[in-house]
Amino acid sequence: MSPNPQVLFTPTSPYRTAEDIEVVAELLDLHGSRVLELGCGSAWTTRQVMQHLAPTEIVATEVDRIQHSQNLQVADLPGVNFRYGGAESIADPDASYDAVLMFKSLHHVPMALMDRALAEIQRVLKPGGHALFLEPVYAGPFNDLLRLFNDEGEVRTAAVGALNRALDQGRFALEAEVFYETPGTYATWEAFEDRFLKVTHTELDIDAGLYERIRSAFLAHMTPAGAQFRMPHRVDLLRRA
Repeated sequence: MSPNPQVLFTPTSPYRTAEDIEVVAELLDLHGSRVLELGCGSAWTTRQVMQHLAPTEIVATEVDRIQHSQNLQVADLPGVNFRYGGAESIADPDASYDAVLMFKSLHHVPMALMDRALAEIQRVLKPGGHALFLEPVYAGPFNDLLRLFNDEGEVRTAAVGALNRALDQGRFALEAEVFYETPGTYATWEAFEDRFLKVTHTELDIDAGLYERIRSAFLAHMTPAGAQFRMPHRVDLLRRA
């Protein structure tokens, strides 16, 4: 029998509505902490964490070289150090961080390297330190739209499996699990296209026919106030054993 509760794939109760940073703030006190964020993307959430949760320092890594080069141009985030690198090989000594954060990025780690990434996270956490994993839930109309061109069902399932293996191996203890949904509005097709189709971190194979299918599916959600979605997410908070 597993020594820890298992990370669930689907919630056991209805979703509540919340913003990502609200849920993270409920679960973690990062004031004065040294934090590692793995897979920071465009650093939008990095900025939210620094502004609202007041860690002393965030080391924010990214594996997309184009996005990383853009992050290096950010001049208004004192206390944030951007670094190129992946979760499976963290360039820090043991017990370097109070907390490690992964916002919608664990499922982007190659599946064969997910276990190694979690071992690395355990290694660089201080004893009793926390690892927080925020992942999208594979369900709902917004997910149905995304899966037309980027179906992440397999990798998201693999991410949940990797978390459970890390618990089974005694690397971490599960402290909290929260399911919620965030409201999202895209004013125009172009705004959605820029955010999800014109990306540099994933190579998308979209021909003219698929492009029109995606566009039509998106426009079916349009209202005078824009295309509005409820996006289901999960947060799993683990503590280094």
